[in-house]
Amino acid sequence: MSFYTSLSGLQASQTEMSTISHNLANVSTNGFKKSRTDFADVIASSVSVAPSQQIGSGVMVKGNRQQFAQGNLIQSANALDLAVSGDGFFVVKPETGSSQVNFTRNGGFLVDADRFVVDSNGSHLQVYPVDGSGSVVATGLQSAISLQLPETSGTAAPTKAVTLGVNLNASSKLPTTATFDRFDPSSYNQSAQTTVYDASGNAMTLTNYFKRTSVSTDANTPSTWEVHSFVGDKELTSGGVAGSKMTFDGTGKLTDPTAPIAYDEFTTAGSATPQQIAFSFGDATTQKASAFAVNSRTQDGKAVGQIQGVTIDEKGIVKASFSNGDTQALGQVMLANFSNPEGLRQLGNSYWSSTGVSGTAKLGEAGSNGFGNLMSGTIERSNVDITEELVSLIAAQRNFQANSKALDTASQISQTIFNIRS
Repeated sequence: MSFYTSLSGLQASQTEMSTISHNLANVSTNGFKKSRTDFADVIASSVSVAPSQQIGSGVMVKGNRQQFAQGNLIQSANALDLAVSGDGFFVVKPETGSSQVNFTRNGGFLVDADRFVVDSNGSHLQVYPVDGSGSVVATGLQSAISLQLPETSGTAAPTKAVTLGVNLNASSKLPTTATFDRFDPSSYNQSAQTTVYDASGNAMTLTNYFKRTSVSTDANTPSTWEVHSFVGDKELTSGGVAGSKMTFDGTGKLTDPTAPIAYDEFTTAGSATPQQIAFSFGDATTQKASAFAVNSRTQDGKAVGQIQGVTIDEKGIVKASFSNGDTQALGQVMLANFSNPEGLRQLGNSYWSSTGVSGTAKLGEAGSNGFGNLMSGTIERSNVDITEELVSLIAAQRNFQANSKALDTASQISQTIFNIRS
């Protein structure tokens, strides 16, 4: 009987060493949770045996219990690196539309080629759908969506109106070259640039060249300028005529034009749709003794916004920012918790699935009752303590050696009995 008792001890110690070795092997695995081997004694009793005379029959492995203590949290530069400080699991699906759901504590997420937010295994992070204000519009696992980053935001709008307010230096002299040539700085006095957009949202540069044509000799004599407008290499015309006149009175106030200049239709190289621009100098255009300056500049065109960044707040609201200034809420990170997390089935790759022992997943959001806080730019490391595991490994090894010695002793006793001569 002692053979089998010692054998059960050997098997139990070997199981414990395997568990500890598995823990140590995953000391650097993000989101890994260590396990602990629990034992129970084996007693073979009967009614005829007195309690004081019962002898145990060895040991058995009661189970490998997972330990869901918090792992160390480390900072990262990736906004999509997430960690749950407290209870909760991220919900992931192998692909969009899949009915399979896995749970993980490894929040190292990235963006794949289709702009889905995925983990290192390619599974999609699940979020609640939200409206424009970031309020959740549907809950439950059946309402979960895979988080996907949009490429653009907004609708392109061509520039139709431009207002440019400048101050032209009253002391400016007439250009030395009489004929205007935008490539010859001596043929004009100053220039100003404004970014405008075509129907496709492509940015273009509207350049206005200011050329002085007459100088005021007294308070009653007006001062005149000529302005030439170019979009790229194309000069804009009004009524088929290039160049527009500007007139200032003796006080430096703009007297003409008082209404916007309606430029003729033109088509840019990046768009097949013709557009018109109404150009206005507004009330901010003056002629004073101070240096040339742009006092104001506005235009009503709009480009399509390109995604520039993603942020995730402590509530799990995912927001994308775009180059045109738009900010768009994309979803709220879904968290899951269980009545008995130790009953979850380990799947590998830091994944778990629910079982009848763990109970069904309870879904919620970060910071709510029963769920931990969500931290962006943070990764949860393994909760394995190397020192503790090495001490446990030494103890398990000693237990194995002790049971081996007991087995060897039982063998020697049996051999002694076999050698007894009558």
